[in-house]
Amino acid sequence: MKVSKRVVRTLPGADTLVLCSGKLERQKISDEAEAERSRKELLELQANSAAVESTGQAKAEAQSRAEAAKIEGEAAVEQADLKAQAMKIEAQSELERLTQAREAEMKYIKEQNDLEISKAREMSEIETGKFKNMVGAIGAETIRAIATSGPEMQVCVFQICCRF
Repeated sequence: MKVSKRVVRTLPGADTLVLCSGKLERQKISDEAEAERSRKELLELQANSAAVESTGQAKAEAQSRAEAAKIEGEAAVEQADLKAQAMKIEAQSELERLTQAREAEMKYIKEQNDLEISKAREMSEIETGKFKNMVGAIGAETIRAIATSGPEMQVCVFQICCRF
């Protein structure tokens, strides 16, 4: 309620009432100013809180991205290690396969060579036996006679010997 100054002055103790009314008005303005300062401070704190929350969220997202990148990197390294191990195993098995193939080939070649040597020995023994049989059939005297006779006689004797 507003009291006009004229009415208040006419009442007894009006000066006191005007003074109280002025103090009350100043107190009200002071309280409103304080409330506005408090509201301003609250808004600043809320803004700071929102900024901290936003910063915290951004930091958490950055940390999660960094952790994800770290995990991906570690997985890539492990995958590369496993791939290298697989390639090593493949190379070792290929080397073992080639080694076995070479050993089998060398064994085959050795057996072939042994067979050829055996065949050559047997052929040599056959030829030696054949020569001995011819010399034995003809006789040492006949061979001496052939050696000392002319070419026509040698042809004739060989023709006879070859019939045996």
